[in-house]
Amino acid sequence: MSVNDGYFEASGAARHISRELALMLGGGRALLLQVAHPLVAAGVAEHSGYRENPWQRLEGTMNAVWAIVFGSRDQADRAARRVRSMHGKVQGRTRERMGPFPAHTPYSALDPELLFWVHATLVDTAILVHGQWVRPLGESEQSAYYEEMKTTARLFGTPEDAMPATLADFRAYMAQMLASPEICVTPTARDIADAVMHPPLPLVLRPAMKAANLVTAGLMPERLRRDYGLAWDPARAVALRASRESVRRIAMPLLPARLRTVPAAR
Repeated sequence: MSVNDGYFEASGAARHISRELALMLGGGRALLLQVAHPLVAAGVAEHSGYRENPWQRLEGTMNAVWAIVFGSRDQADRAARRVRSMHGKVQGRTRERMGPFPAHTPYSALDPELLFWVHATLVDTAILVHGQWVRPLGESEQSAYYEEMKTTARLFGTPEDAMPATLADFRAYMAQMLASPEICVTPTARDIADAVMHPPLPLVLRPAMKAANLVTAGLMPERLRRDYGLAWDPARAVALRASRESVRRIAMPLLPARLRTVPAAR
């Protein structure tokens, strides 16, 4: 491969799965999972303008991921350097106790554990949303996607020993993290979630945001959905399931590629 070739094969799982624009339906879930780690929440609260532009951080992350997945190696390396440079500025100490972390606990966006948690939320959400809204992924597809996406984690600075070795190990990691007291909804996380789910919008766009919030609530693990205070009941579950089935079985097969793929994949 020349230096102008990308890191991923055109027919590989990373490009095939990441190209689906529908994966952005999981954006709210990924963000809320990320800030359910108190040290990630502290970094977001202290080093971003989340109240003014709550989706800017996810937008920046996804643009970098798409540059790595779909761009040349030169483009990928430049995007990764920008992310690592920004991460280098995100460090400090918690101002108060946050979940199991006492006040004055140091945090850094370059911490391998935090780097991998953020990466894990994106990978786990992509697999979940693709299965529900596009089509179910086979075990080999999921495994290939997990293995290939390790490249993005490495480029963002995650060391090899911070990443679970296999898809099965990754699933065990996610289950362990989601059950642990380390992942919890602090007041800071709730404040960030409120900004993400209720941004200032023109009246005409508010129904779309309401629909997006329904998707986010439906995708969240039950404990975190409850602790974030996200409205959920059988009627909402039925409505979401019906819309999901309509999209997956009817809309997705009929949409032309230019409308269902991310711009970087075109």
